[in-house]
Amino acid sequence: MPHVIVKLFPGRTEDQKKLCTEKITQVIIETLNTDEKSVSVAFEEVPRESWKETVYEPDILSKEETLYKKPGYTM
Repeated sequence: MPHVIVKLFPGRTEDQKKLCTEKITQVIIETLNTDEKSVSVAFEEVPRESWKETVYEPDILSKEETLYKKPGYTM
């Protein structure tokens, strides 16, 4: 605990993902008062043409009450 899943379009480099993972991990450690061994981070690449049915509808629209940062787009 906690486990973070980052869903995004394909195209980011491994270096970008590693840097993002390091920053996410640091923020979680600092703000949630946990240690590094408790944090896990995963990346799931979702093709642009599948975003609406794979991410937007099930993870954003259907779980709007759990969002702390809503996207600035609609579909």
